Amino acid sequence: MGVTGLMKLRRSTIYLGMTSGLMLTLAGLLLHASGQRRAAEPGFARKAALVRQVELTDLCLFTEASYTRNPSMTDLSTPFQDSPLSLDHFPSGGLIGPPTHLTRNQRD
Repeated sequence: MGVTGLMKLRRSTIYLGMTSGLMLTLAGLLLHASGQRRAAEPGFARKAALVRQVELTDLCLFTEASYTRNPSMTDLSTPFQDSPLSLDHFPSGGLIGPPTHLTRNQRD
């Protein structure tokens, strides 16, 4: 079927064909994702056991400074360790605030 053959098809037929093709593609993607997930579950279980065994804490959010890598393990003065009036050297320091357990005492 050449270009002239496609011109003779009705729009509803083209729409139905495209919709069917997209639905088949979506079904194939979902099946593939399901299979990949099942295949990866043993690896996730091993990694979860390792995390429990080594007692890892939190996810590393930023790699710039120690007080932005793990905000739950920092203190209020760490960003100003060079001088109390110094500006924060790292942009990620302005993206996150101090943890609530550190500022709770300041509010009380």
